[in-house]
Amino acid sequence: MRRVNPTVLAAIAIGLLILIAVVIILTRAPSARQDKLTDAQAAGAGATAPQGRCASQATYDRIKLELFRRAAQVRTNDQAVFDRLAAYASVRMERPVLRSQDQELGTVRCGGHLSLDLPPNVAVVGGRRTLSADVDYVLQPAADGSGDVVMLEGADPIVIPLATLARSGETAAAPQAPPAADQFPAEPMATPADVAPPAPPQQAPAVEPEPAPPPAVGQARPSFNCRYARTHGEIAVCRDPGLAALDRQMASQFYRALRVANQRQRATLTATRDSFLRFRDRCPTNACIAETYRGRTREIRDIMSGDWRPGQ
Repeated sequence: MRRVNPTVLAAIAIGLLILIAVVIILTRAPSARQDKLTDAQAAGAGATAPQGRCASQATYDRIKLELFRRAAQVRTNDQAVFDRLAAYASVRMERPVLRSQDQELGTVRCGGHLSLDLPPNVAVVGGRRTLSADVDYVLQPAADGSGDVVMLEGADPIVIPLATLARSGETAAAPQAPPAADQFPAEPMATPADVAPPAPPQQAPAVEPEPAPPPAVGQARPSFNCRYARTHGEIAVCRDPGLAALDRQMASQFYRALRVANQRQRATLTATRDSFLRFRDRCPTNACIAETYRGRTREIRDIMSGDWRPGQ
């Protein structure tokens, strides 16, 4: 029997190994199509980019809900009606821009010219159905991972008139998807006693009262922009250097706490902030406002140390 040359056997073995390696490489190499993002992936990537967050439809929807929520608070009633009307209103943002971002906290500050278009047969005092304002809006990831929380600045030119919503006398074309009969109140929404009713269509639009003059510039410098101060508490802080100093101190403590807070602490810090602002704005005196700020400082400290209890 003829023996096989060992050199030939070695060459055959090496050839087989090379062939196996080539097959593995070809089967695992991604195709040109696999290297590309799908349309859904590309859209998701754009939405998470800072500029994409500023101009996403999800952000605009949250802004719209926030406008109607604030208007219902100004009116102090009809919350359910405002919630239903919000579903049939639309918002437009012209020239949205990214102003700044905090990569550590995941927050972005954006700005733009915001317009709110009201549903058919609904108008504010004076008959207007489109409200506009130059706004800033801060987007902060929600503690529960449900998306961004929107904080609006400069929206009062929209919110205040929006609180005077009532049925209009005009007959408008029906929307493509008209609401059910129970989606709007059977009767016109009651106009607050201190707001004049809409002028009849044949008359010139009623002139809205001019807003109160802003606080003196430079008198105090709190953590927020006094140009947009409207509530009693905000105006008081903007006019008192001592209150402004307390506001800066509290805000600095709040953002320092957010940087190191866990998910539960972040949720508590955010939830208690609204309660603090409501209590501050109900204060009848500067002394009450000052004590409210001191209480909030203690509250933030207790939340971070684990000593805070609801209702304490």
